[in-house]
Amino acid sequence: MSTIMSNILVKPLEDGSYSLTVAGYVLIGVIIFAALVLVARIGNHGRKTGAKQIAFSAAAIALATVTSMIQFWKMPMGGGVTLFSMLFIVLIGYWYGPTVGISAGIAYGLLQFVLDPYIVSLPQVLFDYVFAFGALGISGFFSKKKHGLLIGYIVAITGRFVFSFLSGVIFFGIYASDTLAQFGIHVGAAAAPFVYSALYNGAYIYAEGALTIVLLCIPPVAAALRQVKAQAVA
Repeated sequence: MSTIMSNILVKPLEDGSYSLTVAGYVLIGVIIFAALVLVARIGNHGRKTGAKQIAFSAAAIALATVTSMIQFWKMPMGGGVTLFSMLFIVLIGYWYGPTVGISAGIAYGLLQFVLDPYIVSLPQVLFDYVFAFGALGISGFFSKKKHGLLIGYIVAITGRFVFSFLSGVIFFGIYASDTLAQFGIHVGAAAAPFVYSALYNGAYIYAEGALTIVLLCIPPVAAALRQVKAQAVA
């Protein structure tokens, strides 16, 4: 059994070493998520987090991870338009509230860092992977409101945009003027990092966001997601 599990979680490389499979990465994400939920539970005076929450959240993290690998548009310094990957993390907050949602978002962000790291500095990693993806869990604040998923999704991806925008200004602003000039956009040196970061991060986050909002407005999809939530919280 252990050999079978090893073959599922790792794969051999030509140089004799091993690399994690998608299942292996997902397992890491689930472990990170479980650890974060445990910490959140301790900090929340032992409030119970059930096995169903872990199972549904783990499934959503797995789906988000797989769909994040299906990119229709990949940006040169990280980010891209994926197959609705942000939605699956937003759903966790929508099901179980902000504590579990933010924990799942952070776990997913750390998993994305393992899968496809882009490193300039530790603070940049925190902004781009921990804070930005953790923000997807703030959808949980709208879980009990009318049209809560749609509103929560818009607020959640905007939260991700804010942290990605700040990262772009602070850590990548040095490239702003030259990059904008390549596209015929000329602004003052002081404004360039803000314009550059807004355009760069807004392009892929809100492009995927617009596609997802259209999906969420399709009545059969909305009905199906309501049924999933009913099963997740039952």
